[in-house]
Amino acid sequence: MEKTKKITILTAIPDFFDSFLNTSIIKRAIAKKLVEIKIINIRDYTLDKHHRIDSHPIGGGAGLILKCQPIVDALNDNSTLNSLKIITSPRGKTFTQTDAINISKNNDEIVILCGHYEGIDERVFKYFDIEYSIGDYILTGGEIPSLVIMDSVIRLIEGVISEDSIKEETFNSSLVEYPQYTLPYNFNNDYIPDILFSGNHEAIKKYNLKKSLEYTLKYRPDLLKNYEFNKEEKKLLKELESSETPKWEIDAIEKGKKFIKSKKDE
Repeated sequence: MEKTKKITILTAIPDFFDSFLNTSIIKRAIAKKLVEIKIINIRDYTLDKHHRIDSHPIGGGAGLILKCQPIVDALNDNSTLNSLKIITSPRGKTFTQTDAINISKNNDEIVILCGHYEGIDERVFKYFDIEYSIGDYILTGGEIPSLVIMDSVIRLIEGVISEDSIKEETFNSSLVEYPQYTLPYNFNNDYIPDILFSGNHEAIKKYNLKKSLEYTLKYRPDLLKNYEFNKEEKKLLKELESSETPKWEIDAIEKGKKFIKSKKDE
């Protein structure tokens, strides 16, 4: 049986996480003991007589800075040598699906410090292994980035969600996911592509790959910068340059006419 993954969050606002811990997939993962999440209030560790965890920056400047002592004491009390220690930071490495996969596979214990206020005393950073950013914009604190990291890692733990769902997701192959549909066939004169009703699984798989290529080129061409196309993908890229429906798609629709008609009539 796989070990329970332990995630510890060091934060100044622990109530922020209440909804996350009691919602849907995360709640079930905790109940099944696939993951154990501890929310630690940094304020509980401050030695300041006024219970402060922040102070004005030395040398002047705007805002307040998180102090060393409460953070380091909280970290020492809630981590081990095996813990991957993360700080959410705007200067950090951009967090990606690859990072989520690596953490899910290789780290049984994770500690995440949520930055807050104007910043963190620079001397704290040497106690952590890595800094992660979730994008080039400013947030009021590191709680939202910590949720992003937690959610993306937890859903990859075996047993949290189905393996099939994970396999076909955007970014697992450097291509965005192909478009998907639900009945009815006709919604406001907007129709589901006939080939998806054809019953020809190979043709449908090929069509979906083609649409993934099309949507990646349209929405996220940056993902293809270092992408090596295989032979099938190169052929499909050529088809995308043409406005004509390829023969393999026409044949699949023709052979699946009766299936297509039955679905249209539902």
